[in-house]
Amino acid sequence: MNLPNKLTVIRIILIPVFILVLALPLDWGSVTVAGTTIPVTELVAAIIFAVASLTDFADGQIARRNHLVTNFGKFADPLADKMLVMTAFIFLVALDKAPAWVVTIIVCRELAVTGLRLIVVENNGEVMAAAMPGKIKTTSQMFSIIFLFLNNVFFANIHFPIGEILLYICLFFTIYSGIEYFYNARAVFADSFGN
Repeated sequence: MNLPNKLTVIRIILIPVFILVLALPLDWGSVTVAGTTIPVTELVAAIIFAVASLTDFADGQIARRNHLVTNFGKFADPLADKMLVMTAFIFLVALDKAPAWVVTIIVCRELAVTGLRLIVVENNGEVMAAAMPGKIKTTSQMFSIIFLFLNNVFFANIHFPIGEILLYICLFFTIYSGIEYFYNARAVFADSFGN
């Protein structure tokens, strides 16, 4: 078990902890940060999400730099990432902090692209690399989730809904990058529609 895989396992372990913090009827009160009131459970959830997201960034960097790419990493790393993000978005809908229709589109895109990547690997033996729109989607997604859990801390006082703005940026790049992935991999479906 190399270091990138250990970081992936840590991220997987953090997911049920993240769920328990938000799902259990815990009343830890609230704190005020920069004039913004944040429930402590949501603050803790945001910290867990941020730490888990950092492990996602770190394990990929370390694996590629040190040539530590393994089949476990190829399987578990994207799976842990999707599980974490989808869990966070579902809780944000439950907390009435994100529109269900936006989250539905994001979740459907993630599932569709994950399925597409499996087909491409099976057919071509190569992993589809993330293009720039996909990286923008992932980054805006991560910061959107953190700011939504933190009630737009540092921006709420000037009435700037940074979390919501990032969410819609994420939605745009979710759709754009999803279309791009399917367009670039259109050859794998050629046998289904004839020449």
